[in-house]
Amino acid sequence: MALNTVQAIINGQTYTLTYNGTTGKYEATVTAPSTSSYNQSGHYYGVTVKATDVAGNITQKDSTDATLGAALKLTVKEKVAPTIAITSPGASAKLTNNRPPITFQLRDADSGVAISTLALKVDGGTAQGNAASGMTCTPVAGGYDCSYTPPSALTDGSHTVTINISDNDGNAATQASVSFTVDTVAPTLNVTAPAAGLITNDSTQDVVGTTSDATSSPVTVTITLNGVDQGTVTITAGAFTKPVTLAEGSNTIVITATDGAGKTTTISRTVTLDTIAPSITAVTITPNPVDAGATYLIQVSAAD
Repeated sequence: MALNTVQAIINGQTYTLTYNGTTGKYEATVTAPSTSSYNQSGHYYGVTVKATDVAGNITQKDSTDATLGAALKLTVKEKVAPTIAITSPGASAKLTNNRPPITFQLRDADSGVAISTLALKVDGGTAQGNAASGMTCTPVAGGYDCSYTPPSALTDGSHTVTINISDNDGNAATQASVSFTVDTVAPTLNVTAPAAGLITNDSTQDVVGTTSDATSSPVTVTITLNGVDQGTVTITAGAFTKPVTLAEGSNTIVITATDGAGKTTTISRTVTLDTIAPSITAVTITPNPVDAGATYLIQVSAAD
């Protein structure tokens, strides 16, 4: 008997094959499924072929067939790479924490993230995988949300983190990286004027000092006088001078240096302004007159 039809059933779709006299085979050009076979049972799409003769007899083979089963397993691989998004720290961040959590998202909408390929490096060091100490990766829709805390403190200064990942079909994501600065040391601050405890009759005083920070310059300086901000302080080569106008009586000057990471150093000065001259209310000389060469007592009543 002659064959009537030869069909292939793939991913729920039925395709009728056409006899090719040149090859002597039944053939069809079929578009592969749009998604990877990785998430299918066995990581393949099962193919069923069905041959029917003109008398209505049918022979059918599928992936369970002992002889042809291996040929009836269609593997489909995606070509879209996964993505990596580092959510913290931000680029060029200045951090006071020397063990900052590094948080990132791994996503792949098809074959899925191959979490075993995760490779996170700090400053080009040893790659840290999903099972590394300090690493936590939580499955979410489409991938993983991860966090890595360095097990030991990072040194003050600049650091770079790189992350690589692939999906289950072997597509490698574009490497993600972020650079940031760790700064655990407050800026230096030296105030040379006014002197602590100064008492003066000059209401205009210069606040003079120097400041620096080796890790996260530039440093900013703020000055308050009796709780009132005195405005912009210009720093040139680490030095600053800011005139302030004292109020009569006791004045509190607070100088604060802040580095790029937000760490601060503060110095306070108490300065007293006294512009009121003392008063003299009485003078007594006893005895008066006095004998030549003798001693006498002079008494003055004065106050301030």
